[in-house]
Amino acid sequence: MDYFAATRAFVSAAELGSFSKAATELAIKTSTVSRYISELEQDLGIALFNRSTRGLVLTEGGRVFLDQVVVALQALDDARDATSSLNRTPQGVLRITMPSAFGHRHVVPHLPRFLERYPEIDLDLVVTDDTLNLIDAGIDLAIRIGVLPDSTLMARKLAPHRRIVCCAPSHLDRVGKIVEPQDLEQHEAVRLALQPDDRWMLTRRDDKRREDSKGIKTQRASAQTQSAALKAQVTVQLKGRVRADDSEAALELTLAGCGVALLPEWLVGDAVRDARLVHVLPQWEARTGKNEPAIWAVYPPKKIVSSKVRAFVDFYAEMLGEPPYWEVSGKR
Repeated sequence: MDYFAATRAFVSAAELGSFSKAATELAIKTSTVSRYISELEQDLGIALFNRSTRGLVLTEGGRVFLDQVVVALQALDDARDATSSLNRTPQGVLRITMPSAFGHRHVVPHLPRFLERYPEIDLDLVVTDDTLNLIDAGIDLAIRIGVLPDSTLMARKLAPHRRIVCCAPSHLDRVGKIVEPQDLEQHEAVRLALQPDDRWMLTRRDDKRREDSKGIKTQRASAQTQSAALKAQVTVQLKGRVRADDSEAALELTLAGCGVALLPEWLVGDAVRDARLVHVLPQWEARTGKNEPAIWAVYPPKKIVSSKVRAFVDFYAEMLGEPPYWEVSGKR
């Protein structure tokens, strides 16, 4: 007996309530379905169906067997799909959502190359700063920035999301140099409404690298070590006449000399390299919250990630590089 084929015939007959309907669904003869069921019943030593003129009704043994084999068949299907997908050509429509400023600067420019590499994938772009429900909106993949909330979604980190303190050369000429984090409190700031408050937390980059390499700090530190740690972490309170809820607007105001700003590297990298902006306090890493933000590829939870989603995530991670190509912090 072909146990796999017989089990599929049994499940189909149980779901449809008919041998003939199961035979039609499986494209086999009704007599073949009947034979499969008889062989299963003989092997199990129990009747699986009660047969009547009204159709088929599962016995208690049939219900127990059905509950178990449905799970087993699904596992086999998943295993087959997972294996065959390795050689399956990515194809179909890929619906992607992304934040506006980041999307225009760092996603859309790479898409022609992606389309060339994967000629059987069509793209449907949703460029918005709104956080969409991926399942309700029929989204296959989202590029998101920040700290991800707890959810059932799957995510892959693509790059760190670092912000740097920067300003226009004209601002420094007018107000004065910034040597230490405390100097920021004497300067006007271009503030972002998306940030939780107007405080920036700055950590010496060398000190942060030591923490990252050790993972944790020794609890029994000397008074001298504790004092050094406090000096290496500074919180400054900002003031400023301008607040913007859009990062592109904040960038334009900063370029115009309206003050210092804490902006993403991916947004200001070109301006820093072109000397239109000055990376202030390059030896310090700044953030507005305790959690480490990042740039993520997010997609709905599935046992098997579709080949088109996997193709894009792998391609995009390759394009960004490690560290990402826009990085300026830490470069002297």
